Amino acid sequence: MEVLGIDVGGSAIKGAIVNTLTGELTAERFRIPTSQPATMDETVETVCKLVSHFSWKGKVGFGFPAVVQNGIVKTAANIDKGFIGVDINKLFSKATGCEVNVLNDADVAGYAELKFGAVKDFKGLAIFLTIGTGIGSALFSNGQLIPNSELGHIYLKNGKKGELFTSDSARKREELDWVTWGKRFNKYLIYLEQLFFPELFIIGGGTSKKLDKFEMHLKTNCRVEAATLLNNAGIVGAALLA
Repeated sequence: MEVLGIDVGGSAIKGAIVNTLTGELTAERFRIPTSQPATMDETVETVCKLVSHFSWKGKVGFGFPAVVQNGIVKTAANIDKGFIGVDINKLFSKATGCEVNVLNDADVAGYAELKFGAVKDFKGLAIFLTIGTGIGSALFSNGQLIPNSELGHIYLKNGKKGELFTSDSARKREELDWVTWGKRFNKYLIYLEQLFFPELFIIGGGTSKKLDKFEMHLKTNCRVEAATLLNNAGIVGAALLA
């Protein structure tokens, strides 16, 4: 079965048609840059452009950078605050004319990794972290998703919010080298480890491609793996959960 998966990010919206049986993209990924953050109108307009690009009429799955409960947006850290309280399923469905399902972006990306990635069928407690404009998170216990965790927004022992201290945008903003940033990221992982005692961390987002530059500074007691679906994870997972 083919489904259009769309990943709504803090700086771009991208999508592709996905074979939900294999997790493979059956059409080349299409990406449209947006403002940071994009307004509601710009987001809806960009989503419609993506659907139109693929001439799509079927089901559409979305990964959205917010807590989404029963289709209602509850938070807005890196998106337009006007989304809070909006029935996002209804909004995107009306705009595109398609049947849609919108879920948290990290949740769908993590689900794709556990379904088709290097940690396929992992049993135990796993924490998936997508490192980008902010930090998204997804928790899985024996393969079951615990939705809408917001571990990027916890406060560390130094009093700083996790994603403001160690997201990829923080690395770029403060012009940190990989050694300095890697040591910061290690502090974040150790704090999460002390709270949840996971057996596996999966690092997703663009930073996953750079794991070799900082993994020597990670001193956690559990495995740390790079997401193998990389930036396609959000697209694939959104399609799967549609």
